[in-house]
Amino acid sequence: MDNRQHFTILSKPFFSLILPGGVFLLTVLVSNKVSALGNTPPSLKGVAIPVTPGLLNGKTPIVINKTAAIALGKALFWDSAVGSDGMACASCHFHAGADRRVTNQLETGSLHKTATGKTFQKTASGGLGGVNYTLKRSDFPLYKLADPAKKDAKVLFSTDDVVTSSGVFLNRFKGLNVNSSLVDDCISIKDAVFHSGAVNTRQTLPRQAPSVINAAFNFRNFWDGRANNIFNGVSAFGARDSKAGVWIMSNGKARKQTLRLANASLASQAVAPVLSNTEMSCAQRSFPDVGRKLLSYRPLATQEIHAEDSVLGGLRQTSGKGLIASYQDLIKAAFAPRYWSGNGDFGRPVAKNAQPYNQMEANFSLFFGLALQLYQQTLISDQSPFDSPRVPGENPQFPEDLTTPQARGLRVFMSSNCINCHKGATLSSAAHPDLFNPAFAYTSLRLVNRKTFTGGLSGDPVVLGLMDEGYFNTSVTPDNHDLGIGGRDPFGNPLSFVQQYVQKLLTGKSLNDPIIINSCDMDGLFLNEYVSTELRKDPYISGSCGTRAFYAQIPKVAVLQAELKKGKLARDIVAVNGAFKTPTLRNVELTGPYMHNGSLLTLEQVVDFYFRGGNVSNAAHPARLLTARPITPEDKADLVAFLKSLTDERVRFERAPFDHPQLRIPHGHSTRVDPKNTKQAEDLFLTLPAIGKKGRDAKLGPLKAFETYLKP
Repeated sequence: MDNRQHFTILSKPFFSLILPGGVFLLTVLVSNKVSALGNTPPSLKGVAIPVTPGLLNGKTPIVINKTAAIALGKALFWDSAVGSDGMACASCHFHAGADRRVTNQLETGSLHKTATGKTFQKTASGGLGGVNYTLKRSDFPLYKLADPAKKDAKVLFSTDDVVTSSGVFLNRFKGLNVNSSLVDDCISIKDAVFHSGAVNTRQTLPRQAPSVINAAFNFRNFWDGRANNIFNGVSAFGARDSKAGVWIMSNGKARKQTLRLANASLASQAVAPVLSNTEMSCAQRSFPDVGRKLLSYRPLATQEIHAEDSVLGGLRQTSGKGLIASYQDLIKAAFAPRYWSGNGDFGRPVAKNAQPYNQMEANFSLFFGLALQLYQQTLISDQSPFDSPRVPGENPQFPEDLTTPQARGLRVFMSSNCINCHKGATLSSAAHPDLFNPAFAYTSLRLVNRKTFTGGLSGDPVVLGLMDEGYFNTSVTPDNHDLGIGGRDPFGNPLSFVQQYVQKLLTGKSLNDPIIINSCDMDGLFLNEYVSTELRKDPYISGSCGTRAFYAQIPKVAVLQAELKKGKLARDIVAVNGAFKTPTLRNVELTGPYMHNGSLLTLEQVVDFYFRGGNVSNAAHPARLLTARPITPEDKADLVAFLKSLTDERVRFERAPFDHPQLRIPHGHSTRVDPKNTKQAEDLFLTLPAIGKKGRDAKLGPLKAFETYLKP
């Protein structure tokens, strides 16, 4: 079929760039004409965060005082008492919302299910790597080529190890040290991987920590999207977790009820690390245990709070440490009484002779998740040079505060396909689809899409892939190193919407997630590649496709079964293995190292990676978009300059709302044993000072790019 028919049928600018034949695409890329670039991504100023129905509105909202809920969320996010052994949520998200620690940050690549994924390897600089290793600039990139501009150049170094974040020691929860310590009572478990001699060291996580700033706009969160858009009040998995429920008082009686809050993936994300036995918790600790611990303490009791903290300053104790309000006070002020006012037995701890949980303890995951969501929704960086007013009369319209090199870099960004994944005001296609203002009215949120993946400039046949919108396989590592959104949840269900949709097309089985996927909404319609005898009318349409009803056709079951067996040359590939969330590019100057495995050190290395077409060629590699193409040194410098225009100076200087309490963050180990626990290495710490709403002073200076904290 002549690919020009795609454009004739759909009449969308996106298809005029992506779907016609390679000659046309080549013309777009090399001519660099302004008319071919499309529209400049909009400013983030004034863009509304997707509403969570029932949270703050309606007859019976869950949160009755948003200001108190935000204060609660900020206190919980920065409080080192939340973790079993001193880890706060902020311990991995303290530097422009990300993690810039340099010691004890390597992980074995454990998601790569081979022998090398269980062991540490030497680094590119020749270092031993492993636990307590201090990274060097010469350790990057983790995939090193003789010529960084050429994908087929000689590979000088590669590893499946990951640069990530240090978490907790390996321990099993025994109980709470309510009267004596912020550290939980846990039993040390001998760690076969994270140890130095006979003592355990802190574990590290399998992926790099993405920034929490602007994460409020994401439809799902985590690199693999497992933080569901729907919050169930308990876990990260939304409606998939059928046993999740919260206690609600009604007519004087408490009942456990299901909760389904849409557009609440930040809450789904927030509750996961708290119970992770690698990130923040001793194994087998429960959320009611966390609640019982924190409800017995003053918030941030051991941490200094700046007198001019933009949220917590008015609640600061006169000593300068902690708040005058308790967590119980903040919960009662923030949340409707039906979630905390009940009396009676709401479950029992594992510990013998322990008192039953009260309702506030039993519902602590609900308070925690929603409070952190509301706090993180204040962390919006919309005052970068890129957010300045657009220069009138130009097409595309360039922000007026961009320098000349930055404006040239924006032109390179738009002409080189970057904008197809990093689109919209957040510069991420993983944001809520409503933010993209589509050219025509979709009948669904278009969470699954069908796009051209290979062909054109790559010389391969044109292949279309079914993909989760906003999740791409850019071939950072081979698929088997980390499946990304191709993985499964704890219940055995695919994380991917695509895999659920394909099963529905093949078997009629309902989706695990309560989402709508209409075939008439996709970029690449099935009827364009399949003949009429291979198609059937789509019986799964929700609502009406309106004027696009003719396009609501899907392959017959036998046809799709046969097609999926053809592998990477099929008319449809399931493009989910090795695919990861497209991160926002805002403040990217400050959020290195880059990629899900922390493999790239600098923005220059990132540009090299994309312009050579990735590191490897995975089955679902989007060669139509991620194609090797030359870039001049001047264009490369301009593109990096443009990326730096996305930095909000409030983030750089930690001005409100990005100010914070003091925090001591574990940062490697000494050569000694911890005197309080002889089975663990003694921690060293990176101490962040308390910062007020005016931001960092001249002595502290601004936050810097990750590479500046490394030695050569």
